Amino acid sequence: MATIAENIVQTLAANGIQRIWGVPGDSLNAVTEAIRREKGIEWMLTRHEEEAAFAAAGEAALTGDLAVCAGSCGPGNMHLINGLYDAHRSRVPVLAIAAHIPTEEIGSQYFQETRPTELFRDCAVFCETVLSPEQMPRLLEIAMRTAIEKQGVAVLVITGDTASQDAVSDRVPEVRRSSPVTVPSPAELQEAADTLNSCGNVTILAGGGVEGAREEVLALADALGAPIVHALRGKEFIEWDNPFDVGMTGLLGFASGYRAMESCDALLMLGTDFPYQQFYPEKAKILQIDIRGEQLGRRAPLTQGMVGGVRETAAALLPLLERKQDRTHLEKSLDHYRRTRAQLDDLEKQGPGPIHPQHLTHLIDELADEDAVFLPDVGTPVIWACRHLHIGPRRRLIGSFWHGTMAAATPLGLGAQAVDRNRQVVVLAGDGGLAMMLGELLTAVQHKLPIKIVVFNNAALSLVEVEVKAAGIVNFGTGLENPDFGAVAQAVGMHGESVSRPEDLDGALRRAFAHDGPALVSVAVDRQELSMPPKIDAKQATGFALYALRTVIAGNGRELIDLARANARQLL
Repeated sequence: MATIAENIVQTLAANGIQRIWGVPGDSLNAVTEAIRREKGIEWMLTRHEEEAAFAAAGEAALTGDLAVCAGSCGPGNMHLINGLYDAHRSRVPVLAIAAHIPTEEIGSQYFQETRPTELFRDCAVFCETVLSPEQMPRLLEIAMRTAIEKQGVAVLVITGDTASQDAVSDRVPEVRRSSPVTVPSPAELQEAADTLNSCGNVTILAGGGVEGAREEVLALADALGAPIVHALRGKEFIEWDNPFDVGMTGLLGFASGYRAMESCDALLMLGTDFPYQQFYPEKAKILQIDIRGEQLGRRAPLTQGMVGGVRETAAALLPLLERKQDRTHLEKSLDHYRRTRAQLDDLEKQGPGPIHPQHLTHLIDELADEDAVFLPDVGTPVIWACRHLHIGPRRRLIGSFWHGTMAAATPLGLGAQAVDRNRQVVVLAGDGGLAMMLGELLTAVQHKLPIKIVVFNNAALSLVEVEVKAAGIVNFGTGLENPDFGAVAQAVGMHGESVSRPEDLDGALRRAFAHDGPALVSVAVDRQELSMPPKIDAKQATGFALYALRTVIAGNGRELIDLARANARQLL
């Protein structure tokens, strides 16, 4: 009879799991030994459990399938938490195996004792402890099924001694994801159609829920004469080759998306939980379609909320709509977008002086493969990615877009790269984020993952500095004393370069992208480049004024000169 650990690993292999990310430890010995014996699963050793959880999340985000990570007892599995929070909030299916102290010691304040079920409950759709062989493989099947069906994190806590015991059952369950079709009732659809038909200017706000519904959403936009504004998570699914697209809104977006929502009579939200209340129209009727009913009306008061899949609901709604003959709202929104887009494109041009992050992002976009996977770090890299990367039908954009954690991009990228070593994976890393988890470079080298990392090195926590300026506060504690990241990469066995001159940038990126293995290019970009939101309120304007005054009083007037120089070209 197989041990419980062996049954776990055999079950994972039977369900298509090809790798498990983690850091070994004595409480995990039975599991890692079972992995060693199972030829179908690779043990992906990382240098930190947080990295392991993020890598599993990146794998799940790219494939849509279950991914697995593991941590030993106490501090080991606690380190998984931030990565699991990210997977949970991004709604990707991840199974975490959290080893626990010996069964007989639970409750005795034993060495490395924690309460894992309490620790993980807030970031999991399932979290239970295996204390006896009789609970398995049933609990494993429930954990896998819950993670897959709810698209979230399942944590299976198991003591080391329990994992080593002989299994009572050698059953190897296989879990397949169901494919339900959810559509609002005919009465709800008719009510929505009546509202949309009666409103003159309609705008669509599309989020991550429009995945797989592209044609249906475009058909709705055509019938309604509606510009399509996308949230960040909707960018990769709806922006490309879209004649109705008018850009993104929110703190990372730009003016045309904001104006298209501000000027509408009705806003149709499709598969989005867009969180920033200040960007919603104040007087428009708001209709929301989402597969998760608990998200309806969470951000703004609704005229009507409907539970349904976007693709199915859009297809059912379309025949009930009267095609709008007046396309003025659409045409004005598209014209505003063309002008805004031209201004953004102009910022991509490099002149004399420090390298513009917009120019760097533009070059990455031009040189990357047509099926590249992009992973921007939280901070200014995600802003430049939103505004200057073109995500076509074969490209992907993955990141910590909901949990918003620093240092997520590279470990997420490791997970994506492990899925397909022949597909180009490009990380847009912040210098602060990269330095936070430098051990990930060692993981890339050890597993020969050909990931490409471009560091936006401005020697600062630059997004924090923008927030500080907007609040009217003098910069403090945000400057970074960085090493030569290119030399660091070389030291650990990667291809590494550092660039500070614009004329050297193209060649360095080409060499890195062509390198047959992991590569890093550190680029010195302008620290003072501002990423302004599309809506500047009085409070923010006052904040910038106070910042200027306080900076002068503090004797840092040179910083204001640098700020003005760097952003003069944005005063359009």
